[in-house]
Amino acid sequence: MDKIGQTISFPGLGIGDFTVNRVAFTLFGQPIYWYGIIIACAFLLAIGYILKRARTFGVDPDRALDVVIGGVIGGVVGARLYYVAFTWENYAANPLDIFNIREGGLAIYGGIIGGLIVVIIMCRLRRVKLLPFIDLAAGGVILGQAIGRWGNFFNVEAFGSNTTAPWGMAGPSIVAYLEAHKDILAAQGVAVDPLLPVHPTFFYESVWCLAGFVLIALYTKRRRFDGELTLIYAAWYGFGRALIEGLRTDSLMWGNIRVSQALAAALTIAAAAVLVYVRADMKRQSGEKARRLYVDTEEGQSVVNGTFYKKPGAPAETDDAAGKELSADSIKEKTDAEQTTEGEDAEDESKAD
Repeated sequence: MDKIGQTISFPGLGIGDFTVNRVAFTLFGQPIYWYGIIIACAFLLAIGYILKRARTFGVDPDRALDVVIGGVIGGVVGARLYYVAFTWENYAANPLDIFNIREGGLAIYGGIIGGLIVVIIMCRLRRVKLLPFIDLAAGGVILGQAIGRWGNFFNVEAFGSNTTAPWGMAGPSIVAYLEAHKDILAAQGVAVDPLLPVHPTFFYESVWCLAGFVLIALYTKRRRFDGELTLIYAAWYGFGRALIEGLRTDSLMWGNIRVSQALAAALTIAAAAVLVYVRADMKRQSGEKARRLYVDTEEGQSVVNGTFYKKPGAPAETDDAAGKELSADSIKEKTDAEQTTEGEDAEDESKAD
């Protein structure tokens, strides 16, 4: 199998053989893979979305960027460790291959877990409210997933079992993979014919995530409590992933259990249950408690307006990035000082006249 140029086709759509080149270009003698380019673009667009909508959630964009950068690093590390943990037999002989991610090998749930751990730490260090931030990040994450899945297309991976649907894909590398794993898949209860087209499951997930992004983006202004978008993300993505994972032929396994499918199903049930509970609880309440958004508080609105108000008694802090944060007391002192100075200037002018 040619690892650089791979031939695929979509016979049901009348699309004959064409070559997918995994290498986009060469830089200083080193191949730059489409997989890496697409993943990088996914990260950049996700970050752009987060920074664009930060104030909608009462989050300072400067501080959000610090948290995002930490989250991205944690996400990449977590995604790789998750993948390696469940495919250790591929790395035991040569552990240095763990650091080679140019050819794929990132698991999204590992990325979410690793990213979330670092985000929690960074939110505490940068004094960013956690729930509003992860609600903000949910839209960026699912947008990044929708784009990032196309890296699997260029690697010709993340495909499923046989299908008679017109969009089924075929190709020599797919045949070779299914031939090599036919017995393993049979032991998992998956019967495949290497010569027949397969589900393009990477495409299914991309479309599902794109639809989820649209849902989250449109629902943002209608959310009723901090954490709601995170729960919607977990339920939406988890439900789709649980179904799609059942079609795949390259699932990470723990015995006979598809790890990501089991985790997706568990998160879907948990997120849906919490959503139902919180909404039911809010229906029993009225007035201010019926809507629990940080952005609607005085402190949240100060971020939206750029005044960076802090509650009386809270320690004053200067944001190194913005260089403009003042406590409520210091704002009052500054205003009084300005008024005193103006009065003294006016008195001096009167004496001079």
